Amino acid sequence: MCRNIKTLFNFEPPATEAEIEAAALQFVRKVSGLNKPSKVNEATFATAVAQITAVTRTLLDALETNAPARDRETEAARAQRRAAQRFAKES
Repeated sequence: MCRNIKTLFNFEPPATEAEIEAAALQFVRKVSGLNKPSKVNEATFATAVAQITAVTRTLLDALETNAPARDRETEAARAQRRAAQRFAKES
């Protein structure tokens, strides 16, 4: 999975529309292979991002879990520790 797309489900507070749209944009970029579409493809690119954003919101709203909601700050700290370990080993 693309490293720039973050897990959005089961967080408190819930994912914002901006976070969902950013994930959709990263997905479309990855699938299309285009970081920035040409003028002729801009409308198609934007439509794809909008549709994936809507489907993602529907998915997140429909998912259910019994697990307690995760804290964003705690998860961010864990990710930083993992990154520090990963990059320390590569050096």
